[in-house]
Amino acid sequence: MITTTRGLMDESLLKRVDSVVDNDNEHTTAVEYWDGDECVHRSVHVHLKRGIAFGVGEAGGVNA
Repeated sequence: MITTTRGLMDESLLKRVDSVVDNDNEHTTAVEYWDGDECVHRSVHVHLKRGIAFGVGEAGGVNA
């Protein structure tokens, strides 16, 4: 059984689609379950390979 936008549904009634994005910045895996042409569940796991630089101004100072 899978929790979907329509409540609990039997996995065997749905089409499962797995996808992967792997590049220099991220490794992302996603699992989608479809009922006809409607996506009723999506689970995503993202692993960042690089840190995100935020809060750093042009002069190199950190903005609080």
